[in-house]
Order: sequence, then C-alpha cells, then structure tokens
Amino acid sequence: QETKMYATDKVDDEQLLARLPDPKGYKLLIAIPELEGKTEGGVYMPDSLTQMEEAASIIGYVVSAGKEAYSDTERFPNGAWCAAGDFIIFRSYSGTRFKVAGKEFRIINDDTVEAVVEDPRGYTRA
Repeated sequence: QETKMYATDKVDDEQLLARLPDPKGYKLLIAIPELEGKTEGGVYMPDSLTQMEEAASIIGYVVSAGKEAYSDTERFPNGAWCAAGDFIIFRSYSGTRFKVAGKEFRIINDDTVEAVVEDPRGYTRA
C-alpha cells in the first residue's frame, strides 16, 4: 500500500514554533509530514494504519538543530548533512516522538540522516 504525504507540511505557524522544544547538543528537531487518509488507489486507510505508517515514517522536515549538530569534523569532514528547511530521509522508528498541537515531531541524532530530498511526495517505507 502506497501512501501520500503533504509536501507542504512545513512548520511556519508562529504560535506552534514558539511551543516547540529547542534541540540540544547534536540533536535535530524534525517535523513529520502528515499522511493523507487514503492510498494512491483511492482506498481509505483506517486511523490505526495511518498511525502505524506515521510511526514508521522515514521522511521529515528539519525545523532546527542543536548547536553541536555536525560540529565533529572527524565524523563530518564535509560539514552538515542537512539544514533547517530540508526534507530528509532518516531511519524509521528513530528518535524521540512527540506531538504538539496535533502535529508529530521527532528529535533525532544528526548522524541518523540518510539523505536530503527536494520533494518528499512519493517516498514510502519499503
């Protein structure tokens, strides 16, 4: 079953931003794009399946980074792998999950990032 994500799920609500935690150390704050409630074929997904897919999500939007993120020049000789505003692919089930105002976020390690993608639509967990 293939699901679609809203590519526009960027965090730009000022009140929401004010409530988000400030990641510390080498952590990244990631927003999880919300899944549409139906598959590519038009079949509606039950809430339980949508929640399972979101929990196993692999796409996120980088909201902010801790001050030490990507600062280890031995581990990251070419600099940061991503920046605030990037859509990234990261390891499923990684990080600390939480919700603010009904939106899911995660705090993940900087080395959990696998890739940066221009447009997150169409990516699904295999």
